[in-house]
Amino acid sequence: MTKGLIHHVEIFVSDLAKTVDFWDWFLKRLGYESYQEWEQGRSWILGDSYLVFVQTEERFLDVPYHRSRVGLNHLAFHASSRAEVDEVTEELRARGVAILYQDKHPFAGGKDYYAVYFEDPDRIKVELVAPN
Repeated sequence: MTKGLIHHVEIFVSDLAKTVDFWDWFLKRLGYESYQEWEQGRSWILGDSYLVFVQTEERFLDVPYHRSRVGLNHLAFHASSRAEVDEVTEELRARGVAILYQDKHPFAGGKDYYAVYFEDPDRIKVELVAPN
């Protein structure tokens, strides 16, 4: 039964090419597949849910995104294990992506919460969480 589960999330971005480059490897690593692609957008699907990224119109780019403003704060994904969190952390570093909360990593969420936190090109915070 899918009642109540998220069908899709659509996020407007400042630079679609950078967003696709960033999200494609990460989502595919988690098992998502490319779903839809058009000039101004791209999506990836896993099961019955999908993520959509759409290029923001030029006239709306004057105020950049910030997760502390009203709206989306972050996206959190399940990892299969702590080892997967560690592997993704190393892949992020190899790609030049800064790990957030470096001083507390991988326990920034608490002593029993194993995760990596990072940001996409628009500084949307992303979290990959290992099972307890």
